Amino acid sequence: MPPPRFIDIGINLTDAMFRGIYHGKRAHVDDLKEVLLRAQRAGVCRMIVTSGNLDDCKTALELVKDDDSLYTTVGCHPTRCSEFEAFADGPEGYFNALKAFLNDPLAKKKVVAIGECGLDYDRLHFCPVETQLKYFERQFDLAESSGLPMFLHNRNTGEDFTRIVKKHRSRFSHGVVHSFTGTLDELKECLDLDLFIGINGCSLKTEDNLKVAAKVPLDRLMLETDGPWCDIRPTHASFKHLSKMSKEEQEMYMPASKKKERFEDGLMVKGRNEPCTMGQVLHVMADLHGISPEELAAQVYENTMKVFFPGATA
Repeated sequence: MPPPRFIDIGINLTDAMFRGIYHGKRAHVDDLKEVLLRAQRAGVCRMIVTSGNLDDCKTALELVKDDDSLYTTVGCHPTRCSEFEAFADGPEGYFNALKAFLNDPLAKKKVVAIGECGLDYDRLHFCPVETQLKYFERQFDLAESSGLPMFLHNRNTGEDFTRIVKKHRSRFSHGVVHSFTGTLDELKECLDLDLFIGINGCSLKTEDNLKVAAKVPLDRLMLETDGPWCDIRPTHASFKHLSKMSKEEQEMYMPASKKKERFEDGLMVKGRNEPCTMGQVLHVMADLHGISPEELAAQVYENTMKVFFPGATA
């Protein structure tokens, strides 16, 4: 029996780790093709490669152009918004460069969202609050002019995130708050704004996280890996929910791995998350909601197609 179909809404395939490079040093050969093959075997039929700045946009478009399973986004991550002001042609030049990617003929087929954009107050050493606020708001112009949904980031921002999204909500069609780690109150605020909720391993670390994840309405849920980060680990509260997987599912969604220093062709790299682990997130969420993984996968697939691939054949 084939695995359920998955769409990984957030995978950082432009990260050098997928080319065998860690902290600027090569640890093993480029194994991106193997990563994509493992994803395919695990039922991942579409992946959205997230872009976080201009360089990412260029790299991602080049990466996805010839692969029917890969798509991407255009935008600037909150921790990188200082790049607007450091850009040689100034903030407006940076904005126009982002807009130029959207006007590329390739983008019409391959860019499915504006983002990753939003606010991140956990890492203000990368970019101060006022700069983040200013250029988060600016990116709603991209969503409005393109008609694309938004791929949103929110970390520890109090009411600022929901205040800004509410202010601009009429300017974009759909949006997903990816890698959601908020409280029940924050979940309600996002749902009241008619946003979708993206869940990955980082969303499922603690018992409190699991209580929130269990309250995400199924018709507002999307799944992701956010690889190479956000894997589900034995120390996480979610790990116990993986015990119901069959041996076949474990082989697909939890393949054997080795440390990067002992890299072996065909195996995962320990600690580097990949799209093939989508089934782990699915099994945790299905268990929390008390339904079968197959039923949940079908609902999530429908949600994701509606937002990012409207009109596409299933």
